[in-house]
Amino acid sequence: HKNLQANRYQLLSVLAVNSSDILFNALPMFHSFGLTIGGVVSILSGVKTFFYPSPLHYRIVPELIYDVNATVVCGTDTFFYGYGRMGHPYDFFNLKYAIVGGEKLKERTSELWMKKFGVRILQGYGTTETAPVVCLNTPMNLKEGTVGRFLPHIEYRLEKVAGIDVGGELWLKADNVMKGYMKADKPLVLQPLKDGWYDTGDVVRVDDDGFVSILGRVKRFAKIGGEMVSVSAVEETIEKLYQGFVQGVVATSDEKKGEQLVLITNNEKANVPEIKEFFKTNGLSELWVPKKVIYTKNPPLLGSGKFDYQTAMKMLEEQNL
Repeated sequence: HKNLQANRYQLLSVLAVNSSDILFNALPMFHSFGLTIGGVVSILSGVKTFFYPSPLHYRIVPELIYDVNATVVCGTDTFFYGYGRMGHPYDFFNLKYAIVGGEKLKERTSELWMKKFGVRILQGYGTTETAPVVCLNTPMNLKEGTVGRFLPHIEYRLEKVAGIDVGGELWLKADNVMKGYMKADKPLVLQPLKDGWYDTGDVVRVDDDGFVSILGRVKRFAKIGGEMVSVSAVEETIEKLYQGFVQGVVATSDEKKGEQLVLITNNEKANVPEIKEFFKTNGLSELWVPKKVIYTKNPPLLGSGKFDYQTAMKMLEEQNL
């Protein structure tokens, strides 16, 4: 209760929502994003809330947002892009806040929403262990390409990661941070965080104005030919080449270079030579280029709309790749 309430008050200190607002939530309630912003924050603050059971109904959701006169909507980039493509230019006329989290806000999505609806999307960052919101861009403090500033009363520190020159691994301490983990080695026994500090596993950079940029997961860095390569950065670059497709990059073992990258996509035309040429044109190392491209009609996705990397890895293992 303390975690959830702390996060509620932190959010309310930077977002002006009240009983005159209407929140539309199609996110699953088993996910911390949907639970806290889509339920706890709104309901305990007297905000009328409209729940819809599936965020995947891209034609229906925009119409409902219009019908209920919603002023606040939250979701992931994947869902927002779908709503943006299917929605009528007037569907979001009443929106005050459009909040994206759970995955990186893509340029294509923010541009689509601004050009078609005149709505500026606010990108945030959080983890389940932090109840979940840690950072958020707001109308008052916003910087494109970042996830905003830390919410009030959140302590942080950055620890250097070997092979990564910019930024560091983010550690957090605050009232919205969980007490600890229950792990398989000691079932039902709470293993508290050391001195209350939580290791997010994310590599971030904090600029001089306090805005946070997510560089990637510690586990989302691959060591190729002795060089640390950000798998997230590779994905972002491929997204610029092949826009509008569902795709993800995973790292697998390689006898010669330690690890290799594999692109999984629903783009039938994606190919290594074209990607290599695009990376070369953009001044990126050939080490960043995926060694293989695997086409699948339905790439694995989580319920939150994120690419499912674990299932993707299992898929590659079954194919001995």
